[in-house]
Amino acid sequence: MKLNLSRPIIFFDLETTGINVTRDRIVEISLIKVFPDGTEEEYTTRVNPEMPIPPESTAVHHITDSDVAGEKTFRQLASMLAKKFIGCDIAGYNSNRFDVPMLAEEFARADVDFDFTRAHFIDVQNIFHKKEQRTLVAAYRFYCGGEIENAHSANADTRATYEVLKAQLDHYDDLPNDVAALADFSAQNNGLDLAGRFVKNEKGEAVINFGRYKGQVARTVMETDRGFYDWVQKGDFPRDTKRILTKIKLGQL
Repeated sequence: MKLNLSRPIIFFDLETTGINVTRDRIVEISLIKVFPDGTEEEYTTRVNPEMPIPPESTAVHHITDSDVAGEKTFRQLASMLAKKFIGCDIAGYNSNRFDVPMLAEEFARADVDFDFTRAHFIDVQNIFHKKEQRTLVAAYRFYCGGEIENAHSANADTRATYEVLKAQLDHYDDLPNDVAALADFSAQNNGLDLAGRFVKNEKGEAVINFGRYKGQVARTVMETDRGFYDWVQKGDFPRDTKRILTKIKLGQL
């Protein structure tokens, strides 16, 4: 089924040095930009992470230090990539939890102030887990009737994610072919920051979504534990999370 789009949507996938959003770096990014008329624009590049790639990461995506030694750094690519994402909705596989926060952190490190709040986010993994509870390889096998060739390369996973979403629309009559509705369906919670550390409750209050204060109203916690704000600001949290907590503290959310 062709996606019903009112503006472009970008499917993207990252390969990285690891899974820590604040410490690890991108080594490969692949995106497929789908326009409302169905035309596609594809872009894939490897990235010099300016740090060693751990062997356990190379074992997954097969990208080595020598593979990226001559590539541009993310800082050198950031402005160009940001232009590709402007005015687009965003989709991926496990992207709400990892790829989007990682990309946002890389943009912040490169001093590119990209506004992610204007995009709808579709996480194909969340749709799949809510419907079938499986992995990307299983999703592709289930919905598309085949195997992913060269799985765990950014381009193959990006293409598979795009194909799975289209097949999901064909498979489920009750799944809306609308980006905003798909974003709502694939969202895991009403997150305020990209990493989901702070969420809105049913009253619209900003609530902490991790640690010993999980489920408690953030401003109430900061009133009773005056060190919480400083702990987050000095801690190993994404910059977007720190920025959102500052907005909560100032009463802007």
